[in-house]
Amino acid sequence: QVQLVQSGGGLVQPGGSLRLSCVVSGRTISTYPTGWFRQAPGKERKFVAAISWSGRGTEHADSAKGRFTISRDNAKNTVYLQMNSLKPEDTAVYYCATRSRQYGSLSRSFEYDFWGQGTQVTVSS
Repeated sequence: QVQLVQSGGGLVQPGGSLRLSCVVSGRTISTYPTGWFRQAPGKERKFVAAISWSGRGTEHADSAKGRFTISRDNAKNTVYLQMNSLKPEDTAVYYCATRSRQYGSLSRSFEYDFWGQGTQVTVSS
């Protein structure tokens, strides 16, 4: 059974940083892609970043480029999202996700089969 447990959200001031963690159990993260998505109140879930199954490829949404970085630690079976220079518009519930296909689009939420519980990130002064 694949499970994703997230941690690391919270309240931060504009310009601050947070690191989200996603511990995956039930499979090895180096086997399939893992991604991060976010959903603001009243809006659809949107892609933030993803890392390929090999770890050699990453993809970031335009809104995240230069500020957010996805990475992983295979030994800990954990995927991270480092978020710097946070803005109020980054406020959302963030979700990590993985799937059972190695190839295909990394940015489409419907491609992912397993989801974390979500963690709130609030950027406010």
